[in-house]
Amino acid sequence: MSALDAVRNRKSYSKVTGETPTHAELVRFVEVVSSVADHSGLKPWRLIELRGDARHRLGAAIVESTGDKGKASKPLRAELLVAVVASPQPSHKVPEWEQEAVASGVAHLLSLVLDEAGWGVFWRTGEYTRSKAVHAMHKLGKHEYLLGWLYVGGKPGREKSKPRKPFAPIIEL
Repeated sequence: MSALDAVRNRKSYSKVTGETPTHAELVRFVEVVSSVADHSGLKPWRLIELRGDARHRLGAAIVESTGDKGKASKPLRAELLVAVVASPQPSHKVPEWEQEAVASGVAHLLSLVLDEAGWGVFWRTGEYTRSKAVHAMHKLGKHEYLLGWLYVGGKPGREKSKPRKPFAPIIEL
C-alpha cells in the first residue's frame, strides 16, 4: 500500500477489540515513525505503553483530577494505550511549539502505521491530560506534558463506513 493509500484509508476506531500488538511489534512501529521531521533532531517526544494495571491506575488518576468516578473506566476501553508525551528540549533554534508539533507528528504517524498494519486506533484527549494527578501517574518530567493517548486494539468486525468528503483548504497566492 502506498503512503497516499494509507492516509486516504485511515479511520479512527472508537471501539476496538481486546487483541493488541505485542510490545516487540509496537517497538518496531515506533522505530519506523521516529523518522518524523524533527528540526535539529531533538526527539522532543516519548511514548509510554500502558497495559493491564497501568490502565486502572490511569483511571484512578482521572477520577482524582475530575472528581467524576464514572471516568475511571475510560482507559479500559482498549487493552493497549500509548501515551503521547511532548518532551521539549532546550534549544535556541527550535521553539517549543515546533517541538510539540513533532510529538503530534509522531502520534499521527504511529496511528497511520498501526492502522495500515491492521490495528484499530483512536487518539483520545481530554481536560485531564494536563492534570497533576495524570501527570504524576505517567511520571512525567517537570517540563513534559501529555498530548493524549492512542487507544489500540483489533478492528471490530462490522465497520460503519461513511464516505469522506474531500477537504482541501489550500489557496494560491
